Amino acid sequence: MTLSQVLSFTIIALMMGAFVWGRFRYDLVACGALIAAAAVGIVPYDQAFTGFSDDIVIIVGSALLVSAGVARTGIMELAIQRVFPNVSSIRAQMILLVATVTILAAFVKNIGALAIMIPIAFQFARKSNTSPSVFLMPMAFGSLLGGLMTQIGTSPNIVVSRIRAEIGGEPFTMFDFTPVGAALAVVGVIFLTLFYWLLPVRSKAMGSLNEALDIQNYLTEALVTSESAVNGKTVGDLLKLGGGEVVVTSILRSRVLRITPFPDAKLREGDTVLIEGPPEALDRVVAQAKLSVTGDRDDAGDGEASTAIEAVVAEHSQLVGWSAQQLALYDRYNVNLLAVSRKGERIQERLGAVTLRLGDIVVLQGNPARLPEILRDLGVLPLAERPILLGSVRRGIIPVIILFAAMAATAGGLLPVAIAFFTAAVAMVLFKVVPLREVYGAIDGPILVMLAALIPVSDSLRTSGATDLIAGWLAEVGTTLPPAGALTLIMVVAMAVTPFLNNAATVLVVAPIAAGFATGLGYRPEAFLMAVAIGAGCDFLTPIGHQCNTLVMGPGGYKFSDYPRLGLPLSFLVVIVAVPMLMMVWPVK
Repeated sequence: MTLSQVLSFTIIALMMGAFVWGRFRYDLVACGALIAAAAVGIVPYDQAFTGFSDDIVIIVGSALLVSAGVARTGIMELAIQRVFPNVSSIRAQMILLVATVTILAAFVKNIGALAIMIPIAFQFARKSNTSPSVFLMPMAFGSLLGGLMTQIGTSPNIVVSRIRAEIGGEPFTMFDFTPVGAALAVVGVIFLTLFYWLLPVRSKAMGSLNEALDIQNYLTEALVTSESAVNGKTVGDLLKLGGGEVVVTSILRSRVLRITPFPDAKLREGDTVLIEGPPEALDRVVAQAKLSVTGDRDDAGDGEASTAIEAVVAEHSQLVGWSAQQLALYDRYNVNLLAVSRKGERIQERLGAVTLRLGDIVVLQGNPARLPEILRDLGVLPLAERPILLGSVRRGIIPVIILFAAMAATAGGLLPVAIAFFTAAVAMVLFKVVPLREVYGAIDGPILVMLAALIPVSDSLRTSGATDLIAGWLAEVGTTLPPAGALTLIMVVAMAVTPFLNNAATVLVVAPIAAGFATGLGYRPEAFLMAVAIGAGCDFLTPIGHQCNTLVMGPGGYKFSDYPRLGLPLSFLVVIVAVPMLMMVWPVK
């Protein structure tokens, strides 16, 4: 073993140990590993930052932004509610959630697919009076399985495609992953919907800062316009969109006539509806019913740049003892009062006529550049930042069209994946699906930095000859195994490494080893590369190996030990199904 090989192994091992330790964030660990690799000479100085220009970084960042655009529209929630409005049993809800997120994850990056569906899981949990933990981990595992079906579904598939191009001159195409991935997805969904009870029912371990605010309900008023989906329909139709979380307290017609909001009362153009409920439910109702919460005002003067923020009325605030109408809030400050919350009391007046009190929570909409100054002038204190979409502009079907256009361009070979999804991401911004202020939050900078830093570090295993050395060791073991046993060995190795290293990084490290391993045994490398992608994409044993698992840990209140209770039998099932499917679709001889 040469010195460069020893150094490469050492840095990789220390990096993996730091990931497991968890004392430092993963992107900082990856950057430290890159600096160390450059310092000892296993990564040349002129190659240290090549990862930042790599297609992988562009694809992952673009996919996250596209996913954020689709999620922001709420179109998935609307589709589920319209097609399956009366799903109430836990088993039926489980089938719907897991199957939907699995299918969606084949076409949207799996963490994006999961993020889109998590709000629906919480709605279903409230409807069936159960804990969200029943749904969240099966959904996370379903999103991992769904990501196996296409080249863009998950990062390991993207990475292994590039590695195959480097080795054999031709990358995997968009749907080369589908035969094996679809079989695993079908078997996995069946398992998850039948055996979800292996998970203990958990409650959220600790509330978020937002939940600590204990804001139960807001009152808002919304105008029924000619384009509203509930124009000519009943109050009951409007309430269905809220999933039982909102109430209509009053209907105002012709500015003076107050109508009792019976469920069969019909809504007309020009009606002002007073609605009470939690902010997420209010946003859902307003968006899906196409109501206007700003009336004929121009969204605080800069429609697309406006943002909404929660704030509490402080002791010396100008708002105390006054209503928005009396203060001429919009005319003087160019901000809209979108909602008011008052603990322990149901507000009956119109929003603009509510006399505000000390401790009231208000939602104000205005230009984000001017809001801090306005909040100081008004004497209100902003609360913990969280997305308040009430009153924001939605682009309906546009993000879906953008997504499918990118998919069609890559599937038809018209554009490389990186170009197609980068174009789609830019289109999301140009069409104002994702506001400019949210772009860099959506692309998840730490993940991109980690990927960019790990690319040259992991490549040092190849350039130093370490991958050939490991392949030789595995080949010695593999000579005693049949082809199925050799494939199983590689897949299990990838599964074993993924919990300690990001899944994309696992492919960067293990895929060259697998290719050398296959060549040493006289086998074709395609099945072995696919085995690495499947193993790296199927971390069902820990919350740290994949973002999807991490994403549900807090909301589900899961413990570390909960993951293998459902994930270990699923991992065995994946290996049992994947190995014969790989040998059939990608013959090793």
